[in-house]
Amino acid sequence: MPNKYKKEELSCELYSNKFFMLCMAGGALACGTTHTFVTPLDLVKCRLQVDPRKYKSIFKGFFVSFREGGLASLVKGWAPTFFGYSLQGAVKFSGYEYFKYKFAGMIDEESAYLYRTYLYLTASASAELLADVALCPFEAVKVRMQTTPYYTSQMREAMPHMLATEGFGVFYKGIVPLWARQVPYTMMKFASFEKTLEYLYAKLVPKPRDECTKGEQLIVTFTAGYIAGVLCAIVSHPADTIVSKLNKEPGSTIGGIMSEVGLLGIWRGLTARIIMIGTLTGLQWFIYDAFKVYTGMPRPPPPTMPLSLKKKLEGNK
Repeated sequence: MPNKYKKEELSCELYSNKFFMLCMAGGALACGTTHTFVTPLDLVKCRLQVDPRKYKSIFKGFFVSFREGGLASLVKGWAPTFFGYSLQGAVKFSGYEYFKYKFAGMIDEESAYLYRTYLYLTASASAELLADVALCPFEAVKVRMQTTPYYTSQMREAMPHMLATEGFGVFYKGIVPLWARQVPYTMMKFASFEKTLEYLYAKLVPKPRDECTKGEQLIVTFTAGYIAGVLCAIVSHPADTIVSKLNKEPGSTIGGIMSEVGLLGIWRGLTARIIMIGTLTGLQWFIYDAFKVYTGMPRPPPPTMPLSLKKKLEGNK
Protein backbone atom coordinates (compact mmCIF):
# COMPACT_ATOMS: atom_id res chain seq x y z
CA MET A 1 0.00 0.00 0.00
CA PRO A 2 1.36 3.49 -0.83
CA ASN A 3 2.50 5.47 2.20
CA LYS A 4 2.59 8.93 0.62
CA TYR A 5 1.12 11.80 2.61
CA LYS A 6 1.67 15.49 2.85
CA LYS A 7 4.80 16.42 4.79
CA GLU A 8 4.02 17.96 8.17
CA GLU A 9 5.19 17.88 11.75
CA LEU A 10 4.39 14.42 13.05
CA SER A 11 4.52 12.94 16.54
CA CYS A 12 5.68 9.50 15.33
CA GLU A 13 6.76 7.51 12.30
CA LEU A 14 4.08 5.72 10.32
CA TYR A 15 3.80 2.08 11.49
CA SER A 16 6.28 2.58 14.34
CA ASN A 17 5.64 1.13 17.80
CA LYS A 18 4.51 4.55 19.01
CA PHE A 19 2.11 4.79 16.07
CA PHE A 20 0.43 1.50 17.02
CA MET A 21 0.28 2.49 20.72
CA LEU A 22 -1.45 5.72 19.77
CA CYS A 23 -3.83 3.74 17.55
CA MET A 24 -4.73 1.67 20.63
CA ALA A 25 -5.47 4.83 22.62
CA GLY A 26 -7.50 6.33 19.79
CA GLY A 27 -9.45 3.12 19.28
CA ALA A 28 -10.23 2.81 23.00
CA LEU A 29 -11.42 6.41 23.11
CA ALA A 30 -13.52 6.05 19.95
CA CYS A 31 -15.26 2.79 20.91
CA GLY A 32 -15.51 3.16 24.69
CA THR A 33 -17.13 6.60 24.61
CA THR A 34 -19.52 6.00 21.71
CA HIS A 35 -20.85 2.65 22.91
CA THR A 36 -21.36 4.06 26.40
CA PHE A 37 -23.17 7.08 24.92
CA VAL A 38 -25.77 4.86 23.20
CA THR A 39 -26.29 2.56 26.22
CA PRO A 40 -30.02 3.46 26.55
CA LEU A 41 -30.70 2.55 22.92
CA ASP A 42 -28.64 -0.63 23.23
CA LEU A 43 -30.55 -1.61 26.37
CA VAL A 44 -33.93 -1.20 24.64
CA LYS A 45 -32.67 -3.06 21.56
CA CYS A 46 -31.51 -6.02 23.71
CA ARG A 47 -34.80 -6.13 25.64
CA LEU A 48 -36.80 -5.98 22.42
CA GLN A 49 -34.81 -8.94 21.08
CA VAL A 50 -35.26 -11.16 24.15
CA ASP A 51 -38.84 -10.19 25.18
CA PRO A 52 -40.77 -8.83 22.15
CA ARG A 53 -44.17 -9.41 23.76
CA LYS A 54 -43.40 -7.01 26.58
CA TYR A 55 -41.42 -4.29 24.80
CA LYS A 56 -42.98 -4.53 21.28
CA SER A 57 -41.20 -1.52 19.71
CA ILE A 58 -38.36 0.94 20.33
CA PHE A 59 -40.64 3.62 21.75
CA LYS A 60 -42.64 1.14 23.82
CA GLY A 61 -39.35 -0.28 25.09
CA PHE A 62 -38.15 3.13 26.26
CA PHE A 63 -41.49 3.83 27.93
CA VAL A 64 -41.70 0.49 29.74
CA SER A 65 -38.05 0.63 30.86
CA PHE A 66 -38.43 4.17 32.16
CA ARG A 67 -41.73 3.39 33.92
CA GLU A 68 -40.27 0.37 35.69
CA GLY A 69 -36.92 1.80 36.75
CA GLY A 70 -36.70 5.51 36.01
CA LEU A 71 -33.78 7.18 34.27
CA ALA A 72 -31.26 4.97 36.08
CA SER A 73 -32.66 1.88 34.36
CA LEU A 74 -31.92 3.34 30.92
CA VAL A 75 -28.17 3.42 31.57
CA LYS A 76 -28.02 -0.02 33.16
CA GLY A 77 -24.95 -1.84 31.91
CA TRP A 78 -22.90 1.27 31.15
CA ALA A 79 -19.83 0.02 33.07
CA PRO A 80 -19.28 -3.30 31.22
CA THR A 81 -20.10 -1.42 28.01
CA PHE A 82 -17.42 1.18 28.68
CA PHE A 83 -14.67 -1.20 29.78
CA GLY A 84 -15.48 -3.94 27.27
CA TYR A 85 -15.67 -1.71 24.23
CA SER A 86 -12.66 0.35 25.26
CA LEU A 87 -10.57 -2.84 25.26
CA GLN A 88 -12.19 -4.02 22.06
CA GLY A 89 -11.60 -0.69 20.32
CA ALA A 90 -7.96 -0.59 21.36
CA VAL A 91 -7.28 -4.04 19.90
CA LYS A 92 -9.50 -3.58 16.84
CA PHE A 93 -8.18 -0.27 15.52
CA SER A 94 -4.52 -0.90 16.29
CA GLY A 95 -4.84 -4.47 15.02
CA TYR A 96 -6.40 -3.30 11.78
CA GLU A 97 -3.59 -0.80 11.15
CA TYR A 98 -1.00 -3.47 12.01
CA PHE A 99 -2.45 -6.30 9.90
CA LYS A 100 -3.13 -4.00 6.95
CA TYR A 101 0.51 -2.92 7.03
CA LYS A 102 1.85 -6.47 7.45
CA PHE A 103 -0.38 -8.09 4.84
CA ALA A 104 0.39 -5.35 2.30
CA GLY A 105 4.11 -5.95 2.86
CA MET A 106 3.72 -9.59 1.85
CA ILE A 107 2.86 -8.66 -1.74
CA ASP A 108 4.12 -6.14 -4.29
CA GLU A 109 2.84 -2.56 -4.46
CA GLU A 110 0.75 -3.11 -7.57
CA SER A 111 -1.03 -6.14 -6.13
CA ALA A 112 -1.58 -4.30 -2.84
CA TYR A 113 -3.39 -1.58 -4.75
CA LEU A 114 -5.39 -3.85 -7.05
CA TYR A 115 -6.48 -6.16 -4.24
CA ARG A 116 -6.72 -3.54 -1.49
CA THR A 117 -10.34 -4.44 -0.66
CA TYR A 118 -9.21 -7.96 0.23
CA LEU A 119 -6.47 -6.46 2.40
CA TYR A 120 -9.09 -4.38 4.24
CA LEU A 121 -11.29 -7.44 4.75
CA THR A 122 -8.57 -9.80 5.98
CA ALA A 123 -6.90 -7.18 8.20
CA SER A 124 -10.18 -6.20 9.85
CA ALA A 125 -11.29 -9.82 10.34
CA SER A 126 -7.95 -10.72 11.94
CA ALA A 127 -8.12 -7.73 14.29
CA GLU A 128 -11.71 -8.43 15.32
CA LEU A 129 -11.07 -12.07 16.17
CA LEU A 130 -8.57 -10.88 18.78
CA ALA A 131 -10.64 -7.90 19.93
CA ASP A 132 -13.66 -10.08 20.73
CA VAL A 133 -11.64 -12.20 23.14
CA ALA A 134 -11.26 -9.04 25.22
CA LEU A 135 -14.89 -7.96 24.73
CA CYS A 136 -16.76 -11.23 25.31
CA PRO A 137 -16.77 -11.36 29.16
CA PHE A 138 -18.00 -7.77 29.42
CA GLU A 139 -20.65 -8.34 26.74
CA ALA A 140 -21.97 -11.34 28.70
CA VAL A 141 -22.21 -9.26 31.88
CA LYS A 142 -23.82 -6.33 30.06
CA VAL A 143 -26.58 -8.39 28.47
CA ARG A 144 -27.29 -10.26 31.71
CA MET A 145 -27.64 -6.96 33.58
CA GLN A 146 -29.82 -5.36 30.92
CA THR A 147 -32.22 -8.21 30.19
CA THR A 148 -32.67 -10.10 33.49
CA PRO A 149 -35.43 -8.58 35.67
CA TYR A 150 -34.29 -7.37 39.11
CA TYR A 151 -30.67 -8.30 38.38
CA THR A 152 -27.98 -6.14 39.95
CA SER A 153 -27.02 -2.94 38.15
CA GLN A 154 -23.43 -3.09 39.46
CA MET A 155 -20.77 -4.75 37.29
CA ARG A 156 -18.61 -5.41 40.37
CA GLU A 157 -21.45 -7.56 41.74
CA ALA A 158 -22.65 -9.14 38.51
CA MET A 159 -19.31 -10.47 37.31
CA PRO A 160 -18.38 -12.33 40.57
CA HIS A 161 -21.96 -13.65 40.84
CA MET A 162 -21.89 -15.08 37.32
CA LEU A 163 -18.46 -16.61 37.94
CA ALA A 164 -19.53 -18.19 41.25
CA THR A 165 -22.84 -19.62 40.00
CA GLU A 166 -22.03 -20.61 36.41
CA GLY A 167 -18.24 -20.86 36.19
CA PHE A 168 -15.70 -19.08 33.99
CA GLY A 169 -17.20 -20.55 30.83
CA VAL A 170 -20.25 -18.29 31.13
CA PHE A 171 -18.12 -15.36 30.00
CA TYR A 172 -17.22 -17.08 26.73
CA LYS A 173 -20.43 -18.98 26.04
CA GLY A 174 -21.28 -16.38 23.44
CA ILE A 175 -17.86 -16.10 21.77
CA VAL A 176 -18.84 -17.95 18.55
CA PRO A 177 -22.03 -15.93 17.92
CA LEU A 178 -20.11 -12.82 19.00
CA TRP A 179 -17.54 -13.56 16.29
CA ALA A 180 -20.44 -14.23 13.90
CA ARG A 181 -21.80 -10.77 14.74
CA GLN A 182 -18.63 -8.75 15.10
CA VAL A 183 -16.34 -10.16 12.39
CA PRO A 184 -18.74 -9.48 9.46
CA TYR A 185 -19.62 -6.17 11.12
CA THR A 186 -15.97 -5.11 11.36
CA MET A 187 -15.11 -6.35 7.87
CA MET A 188 -17.95 -4.20 6.53
CA LYS A 189 -17.03 -1.33 8.86
CA PHE A 190 -13.45 -1.01 7.66
CA ALA A 191 -13.74 -2.09 4.01
CA SER A 192 -16.84 -0.01 3.26
CA PHE A 193 -15.36 2.96 5.11
CA GLU A 194 -12.14 2.81 3.10
CA LYS A 195 -13.97 2.43 -0.22
CA THR A 196 -16.55 5.11 0.62
CA LEU A 197 -13.77 7.49 1.62
CA GLU A 198 -12.04 6.85 -1.71
CA TYR A 199 -15.30 7.52 -3.58
CA LEU A 200 -16.12 10.72 -1.69
CA TYR A 201 -12.72 12.27 -2.36
CA ALA A 202 -12.67 11.09 -5.97
CA LYS A 203 -16.25 11.99 -6.96
CA LEU A 204 -17.95 14.32 -4.49
CA VAL A 205 -15.43 16.44 -2.58
CA PRO A 206 -14.72 19.43 -4.88
CA LYS A 207 -10.99 19.62 -4.13
CA PRO A 208 -8.11 17.22 -3.41
CA ARG A 209 -7.78 15.91 0.14
CA ASP A 210 -4.48 17.70 0.77
CA GLU A 211 -6.20 21.01 -0.02
CA CYS A 212 -8.99 20.37 2.49
CA THR A 213 -8.72 21.73 6.01
CA LYS A 214 -8.51 19.26 8.89
CA GLY A 215 -12.13 20.12 9.76
CA GLU A 216 -13.31 19.39 6.23
CA GLN A 217 -11.43 16.09 6.25
CA LEU A 218 -13.13 15.12 9.52
CA ILE A 219 -16.57 15.85 8.03
CA VAL A 220 -15.77 13.52 5.12
CA THR A 221 -14.55 10.93 7.63
CA PHE A 222 -17.82 11.10 9.59
CA THR A 223 -19.91 10.81 6.42
CA ALA A 224 -18.02 7.74 5.22
CA GLY A 225 -18.23 6.25 8.72
CA TYR A 226 -22.00 6.74 8.95
CA ILE A 227 -22.62 5.07 5.58
CA ALA A 228 -20.40 2.18 6.64
CA GLY A 229 -22.31 1.91 9.93
CA VAL A 230 -25.67 1.41 8.24
CA LEU A 231 -24.24 -1.46 6.19
CA CYS A 232 -22.61 -2.92 9.32
CA ALA A 233 -25.90 -2.97 11.22
CA ILE A 234 -27.65 -4.97 8.50
CA VAL A 235 -25.01 -7.70 8.03
CA SER A 236 -24.45 -8.27 11.76
CA HIS A 237 -28.00 -8.06 13.15
CA PRO A 238 -29.04 -11.75 13.07
CA ALA A 239 -25.99 -12.76 15.12
CA ASP A 240 -26.63 -9.82 17.49
CA THR A 241 -30.09 -11.22 18.28
CA ILE A 242 -28.61 -14.66 19.02
CA VAL A 243 -25.91 -13.18 21.30
CA SER A 244 -28.54 -11.26 23.29
CA LYS A 245 -30.69 -14.33 23.89
CA LEU A 246 -27.72 -16.63 24.65
CA ASN A 247 -26.44 -14.30 27.37
CA LYS A 248 -29.90 -13.77 28.87
CA GLU A 249 -30.96 -17.41 29.05
CA PRO A 250 -28.52 -19.88 30.70
CA GLY A 251 -28.57 -23.25 28.94
CA SER A 252 -29.91 -21.90 25.66
CA THR A 253 -28.42 -23.00 22.34
CA ILE A 254 -28.11 -21.37 18.92
CA GLY A 255 -30.36 -24.02 17.37
CA GLY A 256 -32.98 -23.60 20.08
CA ILE A 257 -33.00 -19.83 19.68
CA MET A 258 -33.39 -20.11 15.89
CA SER A 259 -36.37 -22.44 16.36
CA GLU A 260 -37.92 -20.09 18.90
CA VAL A 261 -37.62 -16.75 17.07
CA GLY A 262 -37.74 -17.90 13.43
CA LEU A 263 -36.29 -16.23 10.35
CA LEU A 264 -38.36 -13.06 10.74
CA GLY A 265 -37.92 -12.77 14.48
CA ILE A 266 -34.15 -12.75 14.18
CA TRP A 267 -34.42 -9.35 12.45
CA ARG A 268 -36.43 -7.82 15.31
CA GLY A 269 -34.85 -4.60 16.58
CA LEU A 270 -33.10 -3.84 13.27
CA THR A 271 -34.39 -0.25 13.09
CA ALA A 272 -32.93 0.56 16.52
CA ARG A 273 -29.69 -1.12 15.55
CA ILE A 274 -29.39 0.85 12.28
CA ILE A 275 -29.93 4.13 14.14
CA MET A 276 -27.50 3.10 16.87
CA ILE A 277 -24.76 1.59 14.71
CA GLY A 278 -24.93 4.23 11.97
CA THR A 279 -24.48 7.04 14.47
CA LEU A 280 -21.99 5.08 16.55
CA THR A 281 -19.78 4.08 13.61
CA GLY A 282 -19.76 7.58 12.16
CA LEU A 283 -18.75 9.00 15.54
CA GLN A 284 -16.10 6.32 16.05
CA TRP A 285 -14.36 7.17 12.79
CA PHE A 286 -14.68 10.89 13.55
CA ILE A 287 -13.18 10.51 17.05
CA TYR A 288 -10.43 8.16 15.86
CA ASP A 289 -9.42 10.51 13.03
CA ALA A 290 -9.72 13.57 15.29
CA PHE A 291 -7.45 11.84 17.81
CA LYS A 292 -4.88 11.32 15.05
CA VAL A 293 -5.09 15.02 14.17
CA TYR A 294 -4.81 16.10 17.82
CA THR A 295 -1.81 13.87 18.54
CA GLY A 296 -0.04 14.68 15.26
CA MET A 297 -0.13 11.11 13.92
CA PRO A 298 0.49 10.28 10.24
CA ARG A 299 -2.79 10.18 8.29
CA PRO A 300 -2.11 8.76 4.81
CA PRO A 301 -4.65 9.72 2.13
CA PRO A 302 -6.72 7.10 0.28
CA PRO A 303 -4.46 4.90 -1.87
CA THR A 304 -3.63 5.97 -5.42
CA MET A 305 -2.62 3.81 -8.36
CA PRO A 306 1.16 3.15 -8.45
CA LEU A 307 2.97 4.86 -11.32
CA SER A 308 4.27 1.52 -12.60
CA LEU A 309 0.72 0.18 -12.90
CA LYS A 310 -0.42 3.35 -14.68
CA LYS A 311 2.36 2.91 -17.25
CA LYS A 312 1.39 -0.74 -17.78
CA LEU A 313 -2.24 0.16 -18.34
CA GLU A 314 -1.33 2.99 -20.69
CA GLY A 315 0.97 0.66 -22.65
CA ASN A 316 -1.85 -1.83 -23.14
CA LYS A 317 -4.12 0.74 -24.78
